[in-house]
Amino acid sequence: MQPLLLDTCAVIWLSEDEKLKEEADSALDAASVQGVPTFISPITAWEIGLLSSRDRMRLLITPQNWFARALAFPGMALAELSPEVLIASSFLPGKPPRDPADRIIAATARQLGATLITRDSVLLNYGKQGHVNVLAC
Repeated sequence: MQPLLLDTCAVIWLSEDEKLKEEADSALDAASVQGVPTFISPITAWEIGLLSSRDRMRLLITPQNWFARALAFPGMALAELSPEVLIASSFLPGKPPRDPADRIIAATARQLGATLITRDSVLLNYGKQGHVNVLAC
């Protein structure tokens, strides 16, 4: 089984105990049972901070504590945000997302050989192009 990478929306829904699509839920369960890591990108911390600072996400705790709690879920690991990933996000094949955070997440998934779990239609469409493995949640 490939490692998994959660898009920011997936991290938010998991933290809010929202129901995921059965296939994504099964993949997360299988990863946990098999000891396969489920990664969260550091760019998600940045996105959570932006959402909170713009009042698009109301938190009862600081964004820093929120992100730390998300990382503390069983099986979660912090993906590396290396210069290589950042540069690779500028040279993605096909028609990649325009949003810089989505590009970084796609580049991270490609570097890790991970399946990206997302509801973002732009990332799902990028996966349909065959440049990154995606799973709708």
